[in-house]
Amino acid sequence: MFLRKADLNSLLTTRSSSKWRVFPIRFVPTVLDYRMPFQLESNYKPRGDQSQAIAKLAKSLEAGNRHQTLLGVTGSGKTFTIANVIREIDRPTLVISHNKTLAAQLYSEFKQFFPRNAVEYFVSYFDYYQPEAYIPRSDTYIEKDSSINEEIERLRLSATSALLSRRDVIVVASVSCIYGITSPEDYERMLLTVKRGQHTSREAVLGRLVDMLYERNDMNFSRGRFRVRGDVVEVYPATADEEAVRIEFFGDEIDAITRFDPLTGHAREALSIITFFPAKQFVTPADKLNRALTTIRAELDDRIKVLESQNKLLEAQRLKMRTEYDLEMLQEMGFCSGIENYSRHLSGRPPGSKPYTIIDFFPKDFLTVVDESHATIPQIGGMYEGDKSRKTVLVDYGFRLPSALDNRPLNFPEFMKLTNQLVYVSATPAEFEIQNSVVGNKGYVPHKRARIGEDELVPFVLPGESVAAVYDRRTVGQARRLPSSGSAGGAPALQLSRTNEPPEKFDVHTPGKPLVVEQIIRPTGLLDPRITIRGLKNQIDDTIELCRQRVEQQERVLVTTLTKRTAEDLADYLRDVGLKVRYLHSDIDTIERVEILRGLRAADFDILVGINLLREGLDLPEVSLVCILAQPNFAYSNRRPRRAPHQRRSGSFRRHRDRQHAGVDFDFGISPG
Repeated sequence: MFLRKADLNSLLTTRSSSKWRVFPIRFVPTVLDYRMPFQLESNYKPRGDQSQAIAKLAKSLEAGNRHQTLLGVTGSGKTFTIANVIREIDRPTLVISHNKTLAAQLYSEFKQFFPRNAVEYFVSYFDYYQPEAYIPRSDTYIEKDSSINEEIERLRLSATSALLSRRDVIVVASVSCIYGITSPEDYERMLLTVKRGQHTSREAVLGRLVDMLYERNDMNFSRGRFRVRGDVVEVYPATADEEAVRIEFFGDEIDAITRFDPLTGHAREALSIITFFPAKQFVTPADKLNRALTTIRAELDDRIKVLESQNKLLEAQRLKMRTEYDLEMLQEMGFCSGIENYSRHLSGRPPGSKPYTIIDFFPKDFLTVVDESHATIPQIGGMYEGDKSRKTVLVDYGFRLPSALDNRPLNFPEFMKLTNQLVYVSATPAEFEIQNSVVGNKGYVPHKRARIGEDELVPFVLPGESVAAVYDRRTVGQARRLPSSGSAGGAPALQLSRTNEPPEKFDVHTPGKPLVVEQIIRPTGLLDPRITIRGLKNQIDDTIELCRQRVEQQERVLVTTLTKRTAEDLADYLRDVGLKVRYLHSDIDTIERVEILRGLRAADFDILVGINLLREGLDLPEVSLVCILAQPNFAYSNRRPRRAPHQRRSGSFRRHRDRQHAGVDFDFGISPG
């Protein structure tokens, strides 16, 4: 990563055989002066309703409004609209999605739109994660177990390093962005910058790499490791993909810096300067680690006194044994299992304070785009409560110190306080987005907690829907009454900028004016798919016949079931009758899910079976048929949440660019009559 000459005044010092010599602290600005405008590259121009939506959103953001909503049908090109808005405002952007698969698709699309800029991917790097938990009723302790995906870890490190070195950054993230990582201050202090001609010893560089959690391995040279061959040090940066750096010394002077291919060893380019970023996202300087050991021990002593005063002798002994073992590991190795539970001590935060997240690495003027906001906003709000409930039990029964409660995701008020301007993107926005998207709203109108989970299933408004239609749909079974905007007992006050309103008339300055932009007409001209409802009888045979018809036309099919087991069994059955099929569900690794979807589009197979294939936003234009199979159990129809017909159509089948082919919906045994 290239830096300005003004940032190169921090030199390395050496260490002797008897003691370490400390590197001078190198304070790096939160964002360096590496400025490149966002350059959107596409063979397409805005069409349909995209042009007016781009102009209105950009106008609202430039006016300083905090909340705005893009209300557009699926297939209308909302991602392309947002890409144009990012180019217009030219600011670092965080794009939040509610699941990894959709985030991967968005990452791929933005990567194609902005090939010259830094488009990064930030999701949970766990392929498998079993959190630590305790069940008092059965006295069962469940130890933490996880499997880390190294490629996703590299992408996460790349995101943090990009935010520290340039402004033209788009980070596509899941709700992992509200979980704790190292503070920006600690991360900046752990950077290592070397330049050609710099006077420093080889031992000083090696010691600094170890402090940054790089591992020395002269045999297995891979990402996050380094090897030493005489006066040559070769480093495989944690953020790099198939390229390493060779540092050649002549005595105590750096003679040459070369970027090379780690497989062949061939040099690619000579460098005058390079900055290495830490190998892990959880790094702590030595002075903070030593201070943390003292504060952890002090908290342990206080907690043991509290437990003993409550006659919880077993819990006190358990906590003492576990914490003292962790302290010994931290002191000797600099790491311990479950080190994240001591994050408050390691980062020096006060009790009850919010954790540091990837959002803290952004500059103050960044933009947040909440994709599929009707699903993402409730998910962000729910992460904190679930984490708190689990860890409170661990603390009460002596498995963790109370400070473990501060290793948590952001709660919703903290998330809203950290973000600056927000754009909500959805085909079926909830009331939260609509109510907040008004001129002059610098804070936010919170959720009515009693409504979360039930009413949120019904979209507050749909693209092109009239005020009367919304009122009818949201007051089913009540007396019909003409809506009156702003009335206390009448219909909700709809705040929309219709597509026929020109951008120059879009009011972004008068307090209370709506900031909800519609996008209805698709650039492709495609219409919504037709829906066919059939009974349960012969549903598998009908599905096979419909699948064969699509395969003959070289088109693809999605089949959704209710359980993972049913998806696997159905995939095996369809494979036995000669169809090319695969299944997809949550047990499949993140990267493999993306590869399966790519294989479907590339015709490696024709049919994909799963349980959540109608996730919002999946872009599969080759799919011409969606079969929704029902469990042959009518009890499900009684438990099914009430959803408006508008949402079932727009929230599911609009997710696929059907070329006017008929879909089939075996909807809980309900016949067309």
